[in-house]
Amino acid sequence: MIAAAATCSGGGEVVQIDVRGLAPPEPMVTILALCAKVPPGTRIVVRLDRDPVFLYPELAEQGWAASRVAGDAGEVRLELERVAP
Repeated sequence: MIAAAATCSGGGEVVQIDVRGLAPPEPMVTILALCAKVPPGTRIVVRLDRDPVFLYPELAEQGWAASRVAGDAGEVRLELERVAP
């Protein structure tokens, strides 16, 4: 798992995390833990092996929205953004 942070040109921080290769439920557990500790205004870009169908309702419950973004062949890439405090 790799995590890196950068500041985007529009302001705010973007954290990138790669959870490819982790066995379930580790990707979901890792992503939810990260969502719980990043500061407001931070977006998270996640690289996964597969579509995390069980993650979406958990994210929504915690006030996050997930959007699929272009990624490398064979990966699922999501951008997570906090939509509720």
